[in-house]
Amino acid sequence: MIPNDGDVRAFIDQIESPVRKRDAETLLQLMGRVTGEEPRMWGPTIVGFGEYHYVYASGREGDAGAAGFSPRKAAMTVYLPDGTAKYEDELGSLGDHTTGVVCLYIKNLERVDLAVLERVVAKSYATASASGFGQVGADGGE
Repeated sequence: MIPNDGDVRAFIDQIESPVRKRDAETLLQLMGRVTGEEPRMWGPTIVGFGEYHYVYASGREGDAGAAGFSPRKAAMTVYLPDGTAKYEDELGSLGDHTTGVVCLYIKNLERVDLAVLERVVAKSYATASASGFGQVGADGGE
């Protein structure tokens, strides 16, 4: 995925769902604070912070945000590049959510413990930002 010069503020402002828009504003603040990075658009619908380079065993490679989110219709998607399994214990006390390999799906941030979410995002960002993360052998959800 390639970061682009899309306007993050314009993207957030056009979100129709009041809950997704509110949650996007919350995540902009939370991820900005945790990463110390400015948000950038990655593709048309992902807001990312920082970046890392990945290389899969298949030879596929690219760049992605080291932390990020996307306000999808069904739920807010929070990306954890090092995988959700690593945070199983912490996510047990997060509140109402579901998970995929690298995605955390939250329908309403008011139903989760934001302190837990902040700790998980901070740890995942630190891992993804570390030298050597994403190299051959990391499955990255593939």
